Amino acid sequence: MEPNYEEDVFLGKYQPSELKIASEFLTTWLPFLSRDLCNDCVHVLSDRIRSLDPERCINIEKVSGEDKAGSGSMVENMESEDFDNKMDDIYDGKFCDSHSLDSLKAGGSEAASPRISWADMGDEDGLEEEEQKDSGLGSQGIDVSSLAGNSMKTPQKRKLSREERERYRFMNVKKMKVFSCFEKVRGRSINILEGLELHTGVFSAVEQKKIVDFVYELQEKGQRGELRDRTFTAPHKWMRGKGRVTIQFGCCYNYAPDKAGNPPGILQREAVDPIPSLFKVIIKRLVGWHVLPPTCVPDSCIVNIYDEGDCIPPHIDNHDFVRPFCTVSFLSECNILFGSNLKVVGPGEFFGPYSMPLPVGSVLVLKGNGADVAKHCVPAVPTKRISITFRKMDESKRPVGFTPEPDLEGIKPLPYEQTTPSTPAAAAISSSRSSNDQNGSNYNYRTAHGEGSKDRRSRDYRSESREWSSSGQRREKSRHTPNRSYRPKATSSDNV
Repeated sequence: MEPNYEEDVFLGKYQPSELKIASEFLTTWLPFLSRDLCNDCVHVLSDRIRSLDPERCINIEKVSGEDKAGSGSMVENMESEDFDNKMDDIYDGKFCDSHSLDSLKAGGSEAASPRISWADMGDEDGLEEEEQKDSGLGSQGIDVSSLAGNSMKTPQKRKLSREERERYRFMNVKKMKVFSCFEKVRGRSINILEGLELHTGVFSAVEQKKIVDFVYELQEKGQRGELRDRTFTAPHKWMRGKGRVTIQFGCCYNYAPDKAGNPPGILQREAVDPIPSLFKVIIKRLVGWHVLPPTCVPDSCIVNIYDEGDCIPPHIDNHDFVRPFCTVSFLSECNILFGSNLKVVGPGEFFGPYSMPLPVGSVLVLKGNGADVAKHCVPAVPTKRISITFRKMDESKRPVGFTPEPDLEGIKPLPYEQTTPSTPAAAAISSSRSSNDQNGSNYNYRTAHGEGSKDRRSRDYRSESREWSSSGQRREKSRHTPNRSYRPKATSSDNV
């Protein structure tokens, strides 16, 4: 049943591409929209949705029937009040990140790849809009609130300005910064994870896709020889874990002593390509949204492209780079291990006391003991992954002739305070709460949401440390006593 756009006054207001988006969205939510409706009503509703995009070859009746028979997999196991509140936010034209919609799925985990949600459509210009703003260009977008309306004449809702959208998304970024794992270092028991922060919701699914697509474009340029020699590196995969592609911008970093005898660190007489404009926009987002401080604006970055089985061995990032620094994860979730003495078990396999999952789109900030006492490593990844690490160089270590990027100077954080919980009671992630974890990761839903953590309001609390291997095995040790600072010498360094 193909709609007649000319005769239908309501549909005539929209372009076919806009109607296709509406059709995809409504199809996704058909199991919820058709719940408790009779078969005839479901049939009419499915036909109406299908008519918005006649080219979409999908048996909506089958989808609806199976999902209804399955008791509505997306909503049955949720508290209806919480679900309805979230849906009201979407239908009211509010903007949120993809993680907000993914969290509607009961018991769901992070998707292996970012899925574009309806709310993301309103942010489809995302980082591109930032680039256009920097170049003085305007931008045009789709009014999501108008697409979510109905055929009845209602007052048109005001379209949110870019500043309002940004504020809303910023206020919904989640920051967790209470991590604990006590180990004895030089005779003292300290929290080796002090200073770590994990931010989620910084990048929408649409923005993640743009970034990933751009990284693959850079990889193709490197393979064609269109990047400087030291910018792009693609080593031969001669064994498991040894094949990670790296792309460096801002400075050339030496992971280990090279043939010329240069020690690990920034090579001051080697040139690489400057930071691309899209990565500058990411840096502005990180500083503007309070992920990194304005006193530590990154002037270099390195892209890591993992294939299945690739890894990063235990290391502490070289002190040619100041603290804090951060790494952003894309495409798939993986675990990162921390410990003052991580052990190599085999190719791509490591053993340590603390394992943390890095969700898709998350930003891990490293400083304090988490950056300078604990080593970290990424065991062999189960599937493709991309990470981008942003760091600020020590000014005395910058390459000869280095010129700071003018458009990265004077970046100021948004003048808002985040309201998402970041206290131990609301966002604690502790190694002592991981007894039900079966895959070696110490992230725990109950502690992340504050349940059972009334006794954890002090940083000097008892903690139980568990040693994890990349294969998920563990052994328990009793650890406690207050946190003290200690800074060892940096080891041969890689990047997360």
